[in-house]
Amino acid sequence: MKSLILFFALSTSISVFAQTNQKISLSEGQLYDIIDSVSSKRIEKDITRLANFGTRNTFSDTISNIRGIGAARRWIKNEFENISKDCNNCLNVFYQKDLVKAEGNDRIPKDTWIVNVAAVQIGTKYPNRYIIMSGDIDSRNSDGSDFTKDAPGANDNASGMAGAIEAARVLSKYTFETSIVYLGLSGEEQGLFGGKGFAEFAKKNAWEIIGVFNNDMIGNIKGLDGIISNRDFRIFSEPVPPTETEKERQLRRFYGGEVDGISRQLARYVYKTTKTYMPEMNPMMIYRLDRFGRGGHHRPFNDLGWAGIRIMEAHEDYNHQHQDIRTEDGVEYGDKLKFVNFGYAAKLTAVNAINLASIAWAPPAPKNVSIGGIVEPSVKLKWDKVDGATAYKIYWRDTTSPTWDYSRYVGDVSEFTLEGIVIDNFFFGIASVGKDGFESVVAFPN
Repeated sequence: MKSLILFFALSTSISVFAQTNQKISLSEGQLYDIIDSVSSKRIEKDITRLANFGTRNTFSDTISNIRGIGAARRWIKNEFENISKDCNNCLNVFYQKDLVKAEGNDRIPKDTWIVNVAAVQIGTKYPNRYIIMSGDIDSRNSDGSDFTKDAPGANDNASGMAGAIEAARVLSKYTFETSIVYLGLSGEEQGLFGGKGFAEFAKKNAWEIIGVFNNDMIGNIKGLDGIISNRDFRIFSEPVPPTETEKERQLRRFYGGEVDGISRQLARYVYKTTKTYMPEMNPMMIYRLDRFGRGGHHRPFNDLGWAGIRIMEAHEDYNHQHQDIRTEDGVEYGDKLKFVNFGYAAKLTAVNAINLASIAWAPPAPKNVSIGGIVEPSVKLKWDKVDGATAYKIYWRDTTSPTWDYSRYVGDVSEFTLEGIVIDNFFFGIASVGKDGFESVVAFPN
C-alpha cells in the first residue's frame, strides 16, 4: 500500500512539473481556467436551495415564495439575472411557457402552464448558432402526479439545474462567437413537456441549434450496483437522427455511418475534450438514445433533427430517485441532499463548461463533405470551406472503433488525398479549426 501511495504521489508531482514547464496554448489555458473556476461550494448552495423548496412537482404551488415549482423557477430566473448584472447584462433572461391540457392525458391532473427559464449569452460572430446546456426544474416522488408531498429532488434534478447555473456564472466571464443557452426545463417527469415546448420555440424562431447537453442527475457516486466512483460518467446519444430521409437510409446501407449521426459526433466531441483536459474523468459513451425504456430532455431536440446528448452519473441508486421519503426494512428511500456528492457534480459541470466553450469558440463544422477512393489505396476528401476556419483536420478510425483515433492537420484547403490508406477499412470525418486552435464537431461525409 505504501508503494502504491508513493507511486500516486510521484505521478502527481511529475504531472504538475510537466504542466508548469510545458508551454500551454491560449486555448488550453482558457479551458484549464474554466475547470478551476467551477465551484463545488456554489453548486452545493444551489442544490440545497432547490431541494429546500420542498417539492418542485410540475403541478405544485406557483404562488408561494418558499415552496413549490413557482418559487423555484422565480429563484432560478433571479439567479440568472444576478449573473447577467455581473457581466454587464450579457445574458438575455426570460421565461418560455406552454399550456398542457389535462384532457386526454392521465399523467396531467389539471391544465398546467409548463414554464421554462432561459439565459442566452449571444455570440459575437454567429448569434443565431446555439449550443445549449439544460437541467430540469421539476421533481417528483413515487407518484408523478402527487404535488403535495415532499419531493426534494436533490439529485434528480437539482444537480443538473445547479450545474447549468454554475456554468453560466463561469462562462459569462468570457465572450464567444457562438451563442450559449443555459436552460431550466419543466414538466420532464410527466412527458418531456418543457423540452418539447422549448424545441418548438427554437424552431419557430429559426434557431440553428448545433448541440444540446442535457444534464439529468450529475450528483450521485454510489450505485445500487455496489460501485462507488466519482470519476465515471455516461454520455448517451442516438446513432442517427430520426429525421433522416429514405435516401439517406439507403446510402448508409452501402457506405456506412450507422453510428455516425450528429448526436453521436457530439458525444465523441465531449469524450475527446474530457479525456484531453480532464484525464482523471472516465467518460463512457453509451450507444443508446437514453437509458433502457426511459427518457430525457434531449430527446425533443433530437426529434426535430438537432444534435443532443444526455450527460449523467454512471452508477444510479434507484432507491434515491422517484421515491417517497421513507425508511423500510432499514433502507432509506428518497432523493435527499445527504446522498448528493457536490464535488462530483462540480466535475460534471466542468465537463459541460469546457465543451460548451470549445464549441462556442470554434468555427462551424465543414459543409458538404464528400469522399471517394474506390478500388485504390488512397482516400479523397472534399468539403466547402466555412467562415472563421483557418485550417481543417481530417479524422479517421477503424470501423469498429467508437472514437476518432487518427488525425491529420491539413491546413487551409478544401480537399485532400490521404495516400496509402484504403477507404474500405476506416471511417472518416472533417473538423474545422479556428485561429486559436478550437475545433468544430467532426462532420461525417454526406
